[in-house]
Amino acid sequence: MIYTVTFNPSLDYYVKVNNLKSGIVNRTASEYITVGGKGLNVSLALKELGDRSFAYGFAAGFTGREIDDIVTKTGLEHQFIQTGGRSRINVKIKSITETDINGTGADVRESDVETLTEKLKAVLKSGDWLIICGSVPPSQSDRAYENLLKKLRGVKGINVVVDACGGLLTNTLKYKPFLIKPNIFELSEIFGLKTLPNTKEIAVCARQLQKQGARNVIVSMGADGAVMVTETDQAMYVRAARGQLVNSVGAGDSMIAGFVHEYLKSGNYFSALNFATAAGSACAFTQHLATKEQIEYIESLML
Repeated sequence: MIYTVTFNPSLDYYVKVNNLKSGIVNRTASEYITVGGKGLNVSLALKELGDRSFAYGFAAGFTGREIDDIVTKTGLEHQFIQTGGRSRINVKIKSITETDINGTGADVRESDVETLTEKLKAVLKSGDWLIICGSVPPSQSDRAYENLLKKLRGVKGINVVVDACGGLLTNTLKYKPFLIKPNIFELSEIFGLKTLPNTKEIAVCARQLQKQGARNVIVSMGADGAVMVTETDQAMYVRAARGQLVNSVGAGDSMIAGFVHEYLKSGNYFSALNFATAAGSACAFTQHLATKEQIEYIESLML
């Protein structure tokens, strides 16, 4: 079974504004609202690919109730732990360039995390996947994921995937996650790089993350594809498909879903990375998360 955890789900308000200008009133050309949060996106992408997953998360206030309602309508199995404050609203402005304004999030307390931990302990078993993604609200520190994994260390044989930035990611490495997926900007921040690294330099940095505990590392590079180093001592690069960027939100989450989907099917790192890259590209070329057919079409262009 695959379980995802989203500490900071959101309502994402997408607005298209033709030629956005600051300091004046702008009118939207189109708009829509959907749910956001990296773990939720992974679960929704897995559902589209035909894989069953269960999404855990935290929700609060009227926004939390709306998030729950929207997810329920998708048919995704999920459970949100009710907490204090109000779940965040993220504003995604699509104009000549993309501009994101992300909210802070609910007041997730330690007692809420303990409730989540007990729920996970009750269901996780050897061979399961636990995918922990995204930011945490201000009420939680960059040790939130580390502390969760510490509490779950008695559950043996699970495959942990972490997609986060900075200390939120690096603090988990001691627990030897099966896969981590920083993007090139997050990798540069972790290592204090002044310029973006090339593929060889990315592989070197990824090896350093392996030495700290990560079993496998994927570094996503947007339109430039992805680099992966594996626990079988392989280093590989996949070029992304070319296309028109429509929306970059969710592309990294789609990569994780695509990787897990294909790896469970084939057990092959390269084919999993290739499908993951196709899934990320397909998401970037669509308004939100891509369909299975769109992903498979993009993959066919990469062969």
